[in-house]
Amino acid sequence: MKAPILIAMMGYMALVVWIGIAYSKKNQTSEDYFLGGRGLGPWVTAMSAEASDMSSWLLMGLPGLAYATGFSQAGWTAIGLILGTYLNWKIVAKRLRHYTEVSENSITLPDFFSNRYKDDKKILSSIAAIMILVFFTVYTASGFAACGTLFNSVFGLNYQMSMIVCAIVIVLYTSLGGFLAASTTDLIQGLLMSFAIVIVLIVGISAVGGAGNVIEHGKGMEGFFDVMKYHDPATGGAVSQGIIPILSGLAWGLGYFGVPHILVRFMAIRNPQEMRKSKNIAMIWVVISLTVAVLIGFTGAALYPNVAELQGSGNQRIFIYMTTHLFKGLLPLFLAGIILSGILAATMSTSDSQLLIASSCVSKDLFQGILKKDATEKHVLMISRITTIVIAVVGVIIAMDENSSVFGLVENAWAGFGGAFGPLVLFSLFWKRTNLKGAVAGMLSGGILAFIWPMTLAKLGGIFEIYCLLPAFIVSSILIVVVSLCTEEPSDIMKKEFDEAARLSKAE
Repeated sequence: MKAPILIAMMGYMALVVWIGIAYSKKNQTSEDYFLGGRGLGPWVTAMSAEASDMSSWLLMGLPGLAYATGFSQAGWTAIGLILGTYLNWKIVAKRLRHYTEVSENSITLPDFFSNRYKDDKKILSSIAAIMILVFFTVYTASGFAACGTLFNSVFGLNYQMSMIVCAIVIVLYTSLGGFLAASTTDLIQGLLMSFAIVIVLIVGISAVGGAGNVIEHGKGMEGFFDVMKYHDPATGGAVSQGIIPILSGLAWGLGYFGVPHILVRFMAIRNPQEMRKSKNIAMIWVVISLTVAVLIGFTGAALYPNVAELQGSGNQRIFIYMTTHLFKGLLPLFLAGIILSGILAATMSTSDSQLLIASSCVSKDLFQGILKKDATEKHVLMISRITTIVIAVVGVIIAMDENSSVFGLVENAWAGFGGAFGPLVLFSLFWKRTNLKGAVAGMLSGGILAFIWPMTLAKLGGIFEIYCLLPAFIVSSILIVVVSLCTEEPSDIMKKEFDEAARLSKAE
């Protein structure tokens, strides 16, 4: 009975591999492979940025959180992400596009940092590349875990084998087609994700008897719709959380300023004048997708309040559970397979970008930038593809535990990027006085604090339970300012490039 669903999902995977093969002939240089020759149109820029951002977290982690605990944790996180997305497009996108071209035509984020601060020893790019490798490997693992969970839940297939097959498909089309293939598939995947979540929400609300019944059920669960409390599924009661969790949810938005696979889309748009159109497309998609994802969790709670397999970490399967149960007899099974492919789309759209960014850091920033400066384009592309495979293997190993939390893995990696790179991107673009020493201090402090905070200070409770991204972002910003002011001023060439990037941004 489930064969049509499997056929639809396999057909989708075959499509993205075909796209990778089709674009493989267009990758003649590393700029083509890693940045698409700066030739993305506004639709592809917008949808690839947002689809690669949301990942399987949109269809699993966020609905699962809303299903289990109600509005407070999931809702404030969604609001923080919406605000962060808007500010990123509004103040960072165009300036970064101009500055990376002015600053020696930088094609990776670590490359931009070193070029921006005339770091001839490549200290910044090396530190950034290592951090990207660490955090993206964890991030990629979350995507593989989502794939394994999907095929295990729907078909009863072995979690580990399903995850490995999906990883192979992602590695195949990414390593063949590079940035253009990843961005094109992201456009398709973003549209598919939108279709999937909207259809599931509509059918779910109809099945429960209307939105009124969803609201009534939520009101009957203590703390479910409260903005200052959350519902505890273990006790059935409400847990008062104060302002700290709200700030933690909103702090997710800070991560956007430092996430490489989103920032690189800004760098790749063909015409900076098209940035406003891309921003509008992106914001419409983000607002609709995040809102619907939270509502799916609410609707699922009303439909399936006491299902054993949805308890604990199983709550992240609510979208899968709703799809497989709601569409029996309502839609052709093949169409249900297309809807479930939305989870594959969410996973692939993020994993391909992460693998590509991480491999570019190794091949461009470490291999060609430090180890072998005379490396040919052929060698750079070869090292990149090898790195893609190695990272995927490590990601699979990390995700071998089928009870691993998609939300938790993404939360850790997101904080690492936001703390290490977010403040530095903003100060690099908007504060001329920032220098190399300040940049190094900010990057290291933010990344390290985001990593150690959950294992140390967070255990003290109280105010220290705040999402580690916020303190990491604040400390990094302070050190960038203090260290920059206490050391030498930037060189004349750095000031000149800063002014040129500012002029280009204001001229449009």
